[in-house]
Order: sequence, then C-alpha cells, then structure tokens
Amino acid sequence: MAWTSDLETGIEVIDNQHMRIVDYINRLEEAINHLDRHSVGLVLDELGDYCLSHFAFEEHLQEQAGYKLAVEHKATHENFAKRLGRYQEKYKAREDVAKQLHSMLSTWLVHHIKRDDMAYVPEVRGGIDRMGSDRQKGDWLTRSVAGFFGKDS
Repeated sequence: MAWTSDLETGIEVIDNQHMRIVDYINRLEEAINHLDRHSVGLVLDELGDYCLSHFAFEEHLQEQAGYKLAVEHKATHENFAKRLGRYQEKYKAREDVAKQLHSMLSTWLVHHIKRDDMAYVPEVRGGIDRMGSDRQKGDWLTRSVAGFFGKDS
C-alpha cells in the first residue's frame, strides 16, 4: 500500500501515525508473499498495540479541540479494535487470517481516514491553532502529549 497525499490530514503527528499503520499493512503483505505465519502474528500484535495508542492520542486531540462527534469517533475505534481482536483470536486458533486481514486493514484505513478522520480535521486544526497561539505554555504538541499522559506542561 502506498501513502498518497489524499490520505494526509495536514496534522503532521497524525499523518505520521497513519503512515506507520501503512507500514504495518505493507509488512503484512510481505509476510503473505513469503508465507511467513510468524511475521503475521508479530504484525497483529504490534498493530493492535499501536492502534490503541494512536486511537487514544487522536481521541485526546479531539477532546481538547471540543470535537462534537468525538464519542462517535471513539466508537468507530472501539469497533475496529474488536475486529482486530477477532483476527488475533483466529490467528491464535491457527487459522490463516493474513489475506483477509490485509484486505480489511487496507480498506478500513483508507475509508476511516477519508471519512471519519477528515471530518475532525477542521476542529482539531482550529484547536491546534488556538493552542499554538499560547506560546507561554509551550507548543501545542508538547502540551497535548503532556495532557495525554496526565502531566501538566
């Protein structure tokens, strides 16, 4: 899967996180091509952990920006995590899930970014701009990360 400009939200930290998910999809494709079941399991585990942290960070930014559809967006993330969990269970049961998982991930990521994520971009970018104008407390990313981890900046 190639990263294309139509997937860019314009929020660098989010785009970089999405690019990393594309990397997982490409690692999965490589594992499929080499019939490497072990690598499929590694991708599943790493992707599961990474998506949870990415989702939590994205949800935190939405909360900070006052995004009105944050609850619905979080539900979309939760549904994805459940789907991924089912693939992990099937993998542990020795089912071959690689191709089906690759297809689901590729489709889901593109649709999620273009539909769900692009919907929050204006409000989150506005929040970033507002946070960026308050230079006394550091840059918006530092404050957002500090807030995400429960630390005062």
